[in-house]
Amino acid sequence: MDSTKVVFFLALLLLPVLLSPPQPLPPTITIPPFVTPNPPECYPSPGLWCVAKPTVPDPIIQEAMNYACGSGADCRAIQPDGLCYKPDTLIAHASFAFNSYWQRSKAAGGTCDFGGTAMLVTRDPTYQKFS
Repeated sequence: MDSTKVVFFLALLLLPVLLSPPQPLPPTITIPPFVTPNPPECYPSPGLWCVAKPTVPDPIIQEAMNYACGSGADCRAIQPDGLCYKPDTLIAHASFAFNSYWQRSKAAGGTCDFGGTAMLVTRDPTYQKFS
């Protein structure tokens, strides 16, 4: 094949590329700045809260709280460095654990009982609101 034919052949191959409209650039991706989330409220659900009964003996409350924390409650906030550690009382910590467990499980049929150690209340038990 002579050089004229090769040039013509290459021109035919490249013609659609040269005549096609320019392709758009890929979209620019903007990564939003990291925003620190607001700290959670100790008792975030409006309306009903599951709390520890104050008349139940401490060892029984402790056992029920251990169950809640080991069965789905998020008890990180009531650890010594947690946002809801204060007040540092068994009733406050158990109430947080019971409410956490109940809020997470009630849609699937979870109850606020914990062997008779808990009850539902309509008054917000929050000791400290975070802003």
